[in-house]
Amino acid sequence: MTMIPSASATGYDWTASSYSGNQGNCVEVAHGAIPAALPVRDSKVPAGPAVVFGDTTWGVFVDALKRGDVA
Repeated sequence: MTMIPSASATGYDWTASSYSGNQGNCVEVAHGAIPAALPVRDSKVPAGPAVVFGDTTWGVFVDALKRGDVA
């Protein structure tokens, strides 16, 4: 896993989660920004860091969320 120190400085096209309901409490992702990886950041802190997940790691994480293994 990699970190991007200042996610707003990257110039990526960030998209908020469709589950956020525009409440501001969600994650944003930058699809296609990095080949075979997915940058993810907190929508409340757009100038903050982003975590970059590899495709496989992101899929495992999302599956764990769906199962309720991650709180």
